[in-house]
Amino acid sequence: MRIFRRVIMPIAWLVVFAVIAVALVKIAFVDGLRAEPALAGPAATIATPVFQASRTTVTNRVEVEATVQSDAAADVRNTVAGTVNHVFLEPGAPVRNGDPLFQVRSEVQPEAGTAPAAAAPAGGNAEQDSAPAMPAAAKPTYTYTNVLAASTGVLKTLTVIIDQQVSVGEVAGTVDPGTFTVSGTVDAAQQYRLLAKPGSAEISVIGGPAPFSCADPVLTSIAAASEGSGSGGTAGVARSVAAAIMPVPGNGAPAAGGAATGRLSCPVPADITVFAGLGATMTVTAGESVNVIAVPLTAVRGTVADGIVWMAAPAPEGAANGAANGTATGADAAAPPAAEPEQRTVKLGLNDGAMVEVVSGLAEGDAILEFVPGAPGQPDAGIPGAYPMGG
Repeated sequence: MRIFRRVIMPIAWLVVFAVIAVALVKIAFVDGLRAEPALAGPAATIATPVFQASRTTVTNRVEVEATVQSDAAADVRNTVAGTVNHVFLEPGAPVRNGDPLFQVRSEVQPEAGTAPAAAAPAGGNAEQDSAPAMPAAAKPTYTYTNVLAASTGVLKTLTVIIDQQVSVGEVAGTVDPGTFTVSGTVDAAQQYRLLAKPGSAEISVIGGPAPFSCADPVLTSIAAASEGSGSGGTAGVARSVAAAIMPVPGNGAPAAGGAATGRLSCPVPADITVFAGLGATMTVTAGESVNVIAVPLTAVRGTVADGIVWMAAPAPEGAANGAANGTATGADAAAPPAAEPEQRTVKLGLNDGAMVEVVSGLAEGDAILEFVPGAPGQPDAGIPGAYPMGG
């Protein structure tokens, strides 16, 4: 027992300490100098979205939110000056275009030198016979003119009364046509899409009858209408358009809406029952291009006639090799910088609010940037608060 305590135990402790010391030396000076393999960690690559020009069908369909409005009453204007002699109809009576409303009596003045001379009295003396005869007073003559209704409808007001003096052009009443018009405003992008595209509109009244067609929609410039109404002229230049409309993004697909620049209106057929104030939707298909090269509106600066796209530059060779090998570390990480995208002018055709036809300037398969460089990003419709790359 004494030998175990004094000899064996000390030797065992020495062996344990020696093993610990060797292990520490190995960890510090052998394993610590060995290069360990790089561990794959999370990584992210920011890439510019690219779109390849492809063939598709572009349908220029525009949708406009509208309202049913009563047509304005037509004025009844006097066509002759004189005195009201007779009133044929009272307010509230139905009238047709050309019906007499009231009659005006106008005095006709005799022409100078046409008044008959008075006869000389019989048995007069010579002096009296030689005196010039005094002209007899001419009896007044009158003409009677009927003022007619200029439109069909209901006589809404008639302000003249018997023996009232009236003048030419004076408003004497109004005729309510009893007709309706569907009217809605369009923004600049919609107005550009409707230029020189005559056609018909399909109108759907909310809570009303089945959709019906309108053969004569009219597009009017709001600015021109304002100037015309202020100066008493015509309300701008009206233009017939093919009327069927859907919300349209503008240049680079900006948010739909914006300031109204024009008004699209269409008369409601007489056999369709509607009421003023009802909401409606006007839908116009203003052209279709089949099997044409098209690109997103977000990729083009400009949406009418001429536009600019940015050709996608090829990826640098060093970056492509590194990505293929998965070893973009050290010297490989310093890849050559990407080339700047090249601008190219293209001719544009129809657009449907999302895609635009490229008439010339691009070939099928050409790669372009999906978003105009420097353009403000637009929210992603599917992710609130999210914006696409490239904006």
